[in-house]
Amino acid sequence: MKRRQFLRTIAHPLLCAGVLSPSLSSCAVRGNTPAHIVVIGGGYGGASCARYLRYFNPDLHVTLLTPERYYYSCPFSNPVIAGIEPASIIRHSYTGLAKNAGVRLIHDTAEGIDPDKKTVQLSGGGQLHYERLVLSPGISFRWNHIFSGYDREAARRMPHAWQGGEQTLLLRQQLRAMPDGGLICIVVPGPAFRCPPGPYERASLIAYYLTQHKPRAKILLLDANEHFSKQDLFEEAWQQRYPNLIERIPISAGGLVLAVDAKKMQIQAEAGRFRVNVGNVIPFQQAGRLAVDSGLTDESGWCPVNHQTFESLHIPNIHIIGDSCIAGAMPKSASSANSQAKVCSLAVVNLLADRPPGEMVYHNTCYSLVAPDYGISINAMFRYEEQRIKLIQQAGGLSPLRAAGAVRRAEADHARSWYRNIHRDSFASP
Repeated sequence: MKRRQFLRTIAHPLLCAGVLSPSLSSCAVRGNTPAHIVVIGGGYGGASCARYLRYFNPDLHVTLLTPERYYYSCPFSNPVIAGIEPASIIRHSYTGLAKNAGVRLIHDTAEGIDPDKKTVQLSGGGQLHYERLVLSPGISFRWNHIFSGYDREAARRMPHAWQGGEQTLLLRQQLRAMPDGGLICIVVPGPAFRCPPGPYERASLIAYYLTQHKPRAKILLLDANEHFSKQDLFEEAWQQRYPNLIERIPISAGGLVLAVDAKKMQIQAEAGRFRVNVGNVIPFQQAGRLAVDSGLTDESGWCPVNHQTFESLHIPNIHIIGDSCIAGAMPKSASSANSQAKVCSLAVVNLLADRPPGEMVYHNTCYSLVAPDYGISINAMFRYEEQRIKLIQQAGGLSPLRAAGAVRRAEADHARSWYRNIHRDSFASP
């Protein structure tokens, strides 16, 4: 499938939802009694699922539970860190879900789940009863896992900036305050982690900032991986745009970090000890804390699910989407969460009506900015086969190597367009 045709295909919301069944009209058939579906987590997965549950069956009572009044996205946080975009670009309101999609919003925290009674206990008091529950709790950090000395307190001095908001602004502030000629170290965790190309986009855009403001500074990537997503494209761009500015040490060369001393601003890796001016330490990750505490994870720290419906393999009537779930060949990304939300919402509507969930397809689109005028991307489609989500080999693809500048500029524009569109789609904004 040609890239342009692929992008047109995933732009259609029903195709994004994974509908391959002969009749789309079955998506909107109402049950005899409106059911109450509770969705926990207000990111791209949870917001999209709440919206599309109502889209596929407007009679459903859908409650979205999230403690925040605004959602601060990880996509496009790297341009904010590098000063390319204002901080306001990553702040999203939930009002469109209530006004335009009929979703009930509760800004509170889930303290626990009782799967036998089908209730969610709220920290503010009271509880919610559900017919089916959808969790999209994102990630939680495995503090002091693999490398010691990194906890919540250390993150105040060496920010991870792997959750949008305060940490994003802290890293931006530290980058601006560091002296010219300083060293910025980005610690990349081992798999699996949210947004596999994210650390390398961050290195690229920080490098762009340095060329504009602190040309004698350097970037060091201490990487617990041997290879990474879009590696050839990133390395080609680094050679062209930022020669001798970014050094990456993979795990085979000692890139695994062993200890962090945030007070001394030192990072100990197998390759040696490094004193840094800015430390961006991205911890190892697992499913969101609610999923972990509710017994929905396996030994990997992530949630095994039925890949056709995203129902938990541990507890019935609970579905898990987004970064927390184990989704076969799909990466942990905003686009994956948005796609999984649509598949899950359609499956839930069908299951409530005692219909089979249907055949499913899924998609992931990931743009990375190397500079404001330089974008690269990977696009992929997936299919449910043999009880697993598998990559459709002939669909999508990578940006080409050795492309003309006009191609890279166009991809940078597409990245901004993708971000606007996924925001509108997920949060039902005008």
